[in-house]
Amino acid sequence: MKELDQVVVRFSGDSGDGMQLAGNIFSTVSATVGNSISTFPDYPADIRAPQGSLTGVSGFQVHIGAGQVFTPGDECDVLIAMNAAALKTQYKYAKKDATIIIDTDSFGARDLEKAQFATDDYLGEMGIDADRVISCPITQMVKDTLADSGMDNKAMLKCRNMFALGLVCWLFDRDLNLVANFLRDKFAKKPAIAEANIKVIQAGYDYGHNTHSNATNVRRIETKVKTPGRYMDITGNKATAYGFIAAAEKSGLKLYLGSYPITPATDVLHELSKHKSLGVTTVQCEDEIAGCASAVGASFAGALAVTSTSGPGICLKSEAMNLAVIMELPLVVLDVQRGGPATGLPTKSEQTDLLQALYGRNGESPMPVIAALTPTDCFYAAYDAAKMALEHMTPVVLLTDAYIANGSGAFKLPNLAEMDGINPPYVPEEMKGTWTPYMRAENGTRYWAVPGREGFQHILGGLEKDDKTGAISTAPENHDLMTRKRQAKIDNIQVPDLEVLGDKDDADLLIVGFGSTYGHLRAAMDELRAQGKKVAMTQFRYINPLPKNTAEVLTKYKKVVVAEQNMGQLAGYLRMKVDGFCPAQYNEVKGQPFKVNELVKAFNEIINK
Repeated sequence: MKELDQVVVRFSGDSGDGMQLAGNIFSTVSATVGNSISTFPDYPADIRAPQGSLTGVSGFQVHIGAGQVFTPGDECDVLIAMNAAALKTQYKYAKKDATIIIDTDSFGARDLEKAQFATDDYLGEMGIDADRVISCPITQMVKDTLADSGMDNKAMLKCRNMFALGLVCWLFDRDLNLVANFLRDKFAKKPAIAEANIKVIQAGYDYGHNTHSNATNVRRIETKVKTPGRYMDITGNKATAYGFIAAAEKSGLKLYLGSYPITPATDVLHELSKHKSLGVTTVQCEDEIAGCASAVGASFAGALAVTSTSGPGICLKSEAMNLAVIMELPLVVLDVQRGGPATGLPTKSEQTDLLQALYGRNGESPMPVIAALTPTDCFYAAYDAAKMALEHMTPVVLLTDAYIANGSGAFKLPNLAEMDGINPPYVPEEMKGTWTPYMRAENGTRYWAVPGREGFQHILGGLEKDDKTGAISTAPENHDLMTRKRQAKIDNIQVPDLEVLGDKDDADLLIVGFGSTYGHLRAAMDELRAQGKKVAMTQFRYINPLPKNTAEVLTKYKKVVVAEQNMGQLAGYLRMKVDGFCPAQYNEVKGQPFKVNELVKAFNEIINK
């Protein structure tokens, strides 16, 4: 049996073929046994494209490693193509020597026509070596396996993904008991469905074993758990939801989410709606404006208030966000970024909302901005955003994006007791009778008087208020004073210094990014260093306020490149904030994650100039 350090597997088929589920099960089982994982679900933009069409192909890529992996991988070692369209569109993501698994029952004349093949020699047409292909009549074998199940033809065909999963489990020596446990839990209310899928998985596993599929046979990725603990495979959206729940628990507050469904943020609403027993209230509002405005009301009432959306929804929420700025109320605004502008690419990922998060409101409206780095970091980023909002009485924008929100990683369950406390600045009881709404603590944060406390009745609103009395004021000097105090409050927030990785003392190139590109930039740095180059990197998690050592880090190195999935928003922001900073830029706006090999090539060119 061959041992591997890492492998990349890509499941692909029609959007109704269950590729996301098959990939999710495979990644979950791998995380359970201690492998490091990184996943990338690649959804079609069509709600329901015609079956077998090129635009309707759904993919799920998972990178599994014995040690730490940072990306879902540029290209896959194994490609599962459940129909002709999947092979046509997804083969470009496969390595030259990749193993290809196909369902030959889905490569008929009509299937090839819809996939726009010119001949029936589809392998030759694409230049694929037939010796690398495991050709299996998956559809017929599933029907044979379930012939005595009593299921109708449509129900049986829904199990095809499990046959492919079983075959992949054989290829990588996965324990089918773990898969069976997953399915029995998922289909706890439909045990017959669970058992049918388990039977099909076993059939796929047995097919691989009995035919000795693929010349290399079984390959194993050894488990190397570096930190003991309880682990789970978790998506970024679910981790974000759990982070908000943890923050509410730690602060002793009820959690309120006011939201309107939008891809790719809706899963946070779905997940939080399951946890009423933990004091979570979710409201699916009539529109984005109501989602944010209701959260502002919940904040005034004393809850940990959150509103979630994607880029187009931030446009609509901006007025209510500004209301929270001038009222100085805690609020977390979750922006799961997607391709824009307008409706743009709803299922694809970009980092194009950064300047909107920083400046997309009227007036001087400073707001902290945090960007999560990985799917598992979404938990801690959500917790930190809630802590910052509550302790500094301000709305906070939390940026994730479709890549890390839908992607997943192996998550070590944290001990809540060991996490930093959350201490909102409640107005002290001894201030009764002298307190006014905009009185501040030493760090400039407004005191929080939750309604219901006798002697602390007050009114907040969208009109400028007098610093001393809290009454409406149009005085020029007062407005200037309040504007500066709101800005100073944000500037005074303490965030961790930038961490520099790699050759931090003598690098010839510093790679700079923010948020979800962390894994790809880290992998590119590691590859460049393996080539003998002196390279360092730093990744911004806190964007407003910037870490105190930002200028020191960015001006230390001979060459700096800022890499981001937009046209240069972070680079422009840093040029504005750091005198004399003139970096090189690497920009892509493709709706897809970076490719490490392309990053390495581009960074090498910068080093060699």
